[in-house]
Amino acid sequence: MQFFKPIETGKEEEKKAPATSEKVKCLIVGSGPAGYTAAIYAARANLKPLLYTGLQQGGQLTTTTEVENYPGYPEGITGPAMMEDFRKQAERFGTDIRFGIATSSDFSSKPLKVTFDNSVEIHADAVIVATGATAKYLGIPAETKYAGMGVSACATCDGFFYRGKDVAVVGGGDTACEEATYLAGMCRKVYMIVRRDVLRASKAMQHRAMNTANIEILWKCQVEDLFGTQGVEGAVVVRQKGTPEEEKFNIKIDGFFLAIGHTPNSEVFKPWVETDETGYIITEPGSTRTRVPGVFASGDVMDHVYRQAVTAAGSGCKAAIDAERYLGEQG
Repeated sequence: MQFFKPIETGKEEEKKAPATSEKVKCLIVGSGPAGYTAAIYAARANLKPLLYTGLQQGGQLTTTTEVENYPGYPEGITGPAMMEDFRKQAERFGTDIRFGIATSSDFSSKPLKVTFDNSVEIHADAVIVATGATAKYLGIPAETKYAGMGVSACATCDGFFYRGKDVAVVGGGDTACEEATYLAGMCRKVYMIVRRDVLRASKAMQHRAMNTANIEILWKCQVEDLFGTQGVEGAVVVRQKGTPEEEKFNIKIDGFFLAIGHTPNSEVFKPWVETDETGYIITEPGSTRTRVPGVFASGDVMDHVYRQAVTAAGSGCKAAIDAERYLGEQG
C-alpha cells in the first residue's frame, strides 16, 4: 500500500532491480558520531540495528588529527581513534556494521527501502539518516597536501591549535565572518580572503568582522596555492585575477580555514524527505522526525548551525529514541 508521494526533483532516475534484499527492524545510514551513537542506543533498545558506513567510515572526524573538545577525552584524541571507539561500542551491543554506499531509496510504502551499491536492497521498519555533510573546498592540490597540517573547514573545532598565530579564512558569508571573529579572539592576526568587493554576510556579521581590530579583509582576492615544509606556512594570493590589475603576493599564515559552505549528503533521500534550499533535511521542531513516518535524520545532514561531534552524537541519541518510540507505537 502506497502512503507517500515523492517530491518532484526534476530528475528521472533509472531503476534496476537489486540482486538481493533483506529485512531489518532498524536501518542506520552513516557512520559518524550521529550514526554510531544512534546504533548504540538502538542496539541497547533491542532494535537489532543494521548500520551501513558509507564511503567515509567514521565520517568527517577521520580527517581530523586532534580532537580536544569532546567530553571524556581529557588528554585529547585523534579523530580516527575516537571513531574507532564509537564503532567498537556500537558493535559491543550487537550492531551489524557493513561497508556500503546508499545509492537509492524508496519511502513510498512500508517497509521502507534503501539500496546500497546498486545491488543490495534493505527493507526496514525505521530508517535513521546520518549521512553527514561534506565541506566545500577550493579544489587546489595544496588543500589535500596540508589536510590536518594547517588546512581546516571548522574554526570551532581547530582554532584552539592556532592561538597566538596568524591564520586566514576564505569566504564572505555569515559563516566566514563568524569564524573570522571567533578566531580573532585567540589568534594574533586573521586574514579574510574575499573574492568580491563586498561581503555576502548579514549587516550585523559584516559589522563585527569589519570592526575587529586584528581582522584584515583582502578584497577581490583568491588563494592560488599554499606553501610550507612541515605544514602550512603561507598562502599565495591573487588579487583581481584575470584583469590587467592582477597582482600576486604571499601572506604568512599558520592556519588556513575554509568557510565557503557545506554540502549535506542528502541527495539519495531528496525524493522523499523535505530539505531546505541547500539540501539539509528538515525535521520536526524538537525532534528528528522527517515528513516520512519512520524516517529520522540526525547529525550534520540536518544541522547547518552547530556541526560538532558532540551535537551530532546527541542528535543520534535522539533519533534512536524517536525510532524506538515510533516502532513501539506501530506495535
